Amino acid sequence: MVDELQESPVLARVLGDALPRLERFHDKLSQEGEPRGLIGPRDVDIIWERHILNSAAIVPYVREATDGARFRTVADVGSGGGFPGLVTACCLPECSFTLIEPMERRVEWLAECVDLMGLKNVSIIRSRSDAVINRVRKREMHPFAVVTCRAVAPMTKLSGWTLPLLKPTGRLIALKGRSAQAELDKASGQISRYGGRRPRVVEAEVGPGLEPTHVVIVDKR
Repeated sequence: MVDELQESPVLARVLGDALPRLERFHDKLSQEGEPRGLIGPRDVDIIWERHILNSAAIVPYVREATDGARFRTVADVGSGGGFPGLVTACCLPECSFTLIEPMERRVEWLAECVDLMGLKNVSIIRSRSDAVINRVRKREMHPFAVVTCRAVAPMTKLSGWTLPLLKPTGRLIALKGRSAQAELDKASGQISRYGGRRPRVVEAEVGPGLEPTHVVIVDKR
């Protein structure tokens, strides 16, 4: 089954120097992603758009949030198949990424992909986010400049799983669906409780001629 965007000039235009490594990732996903439960059967011929370009849509926002920072650290919560963590790590080699994933089989997948793609700016932690939050609170780990995630949980839960990982002035950048604003409205109390401010939804470009996606951005006080 051939991906709808295979050989499209959109890929080089959006992904630039990251494309060769992401082609390896795409090939592995197309061969192993469905059997290993990382993507659905209907996704096999749209991996580029639905998963890789969709993940890359947050790259400008992560770059903006880390620009000028002394430590350009990014935590990706619930990395799963590598979305958006592996994709953004490919596109932002100047940043240091920590992928947080509790499931062993997905951690194994992520490690295989990091090796295949030759990523030197990625570490993987097999853990739930609350355990990592405890390490940050105990000063066993530094808080992060940015936390990213995709399709992990509604904002009512996600706020408590992500905002405590951020340093003051850090930023949560979460890929969401069309209900993003409704999620923010419902979670306003939790966002404030965990130190979030200025929650907002932006429409992020996925690629020329492709449907944009929605990104929730929350600043940390």
